[in-house]
Amino acid sequence: MNLSDSQTGGSVPRRVSAMEAVLGHLRGAIERGEYAIGDKLPSEAELCRTLEVSRPVLREALRALQTMGLTVSRTGKGTFVVAGTVEDPTFGDYAASDLLEVRRHIEIPVAGYAALRRTPENLDHLAHLLDRMEQETDTTAWVAMDTLFHLAIAEAAQNPVFRRVIEEIRDALARQSAFLNELGGRREQSNREHRAIVEALVDGCEHDAVEAMNHHLDRVETTLTHIVRPQRTDLPAEGGPEA
Repeated sequence: MNLSDSQTGGSVPRRVSAMEAVLGHLRGAIERGEYAIGDKLPSEAELCRTLEVSRPVLREALRALQTMGLTVSRTGKGTFVVAGTVEDPTFGDYAASDLLEVRRHIEIPVAGYAALRRTPENLDHLAHLLDRMEQETDTTAWVAMDTLFHLAIAEAAQNPVFRRVIEEIRDALARQSAFLNELGGRREQSNREHRAIVEALVDGCEHDAVEAMNHHLDRVETTLTHIVRPQRTDLPAEGGPEA
């Protein structure tokens, strides 16, 4: 069973990575009850052989299953199913719903303050980060810069407490960013949203900055929702792996 060349369904097909295909296959098996709560998944060696994928690809998919709350990995024992459906993914120490709620209450007004208080140095730093992000092709490097971007917005608001809050959730932001980019193809869209935020800061327009950040977080939530609750009607008719 080779899962490396799958494509998503829907009106605008997006090529699915090997990891997404493996994740979809395993998630589907869990949600259909082929692996019940308490069951141990086959060993990594067995899954790699059955699905015809490399161990790094499989491990990424297994990590995503854990993020979704479907499985737990027990050192020396294997991976066990702990839930039959995805409810609320966890990024580091925080549930996705809690993280998004805090981001809306902090980052949206912070963007407004940043538009009013940013310095030329703040704008130069953000422009440099944005240029690097738009040219970056490596997901890990892009995710690192994504968290730096949001920290830089907080810095531009000229209130150290805002930066401290973003620092506290920085690891969760990075995990969420990697998750959304791997499974939702968010990078290019996110770059456009980031540029809209920076343009509002350059213009010094509080309203536009607030609206741009609100739109950015709306898109984050929409993508996360589509991953957590995929539209079954978009799946291939023969019941191929979910994406």
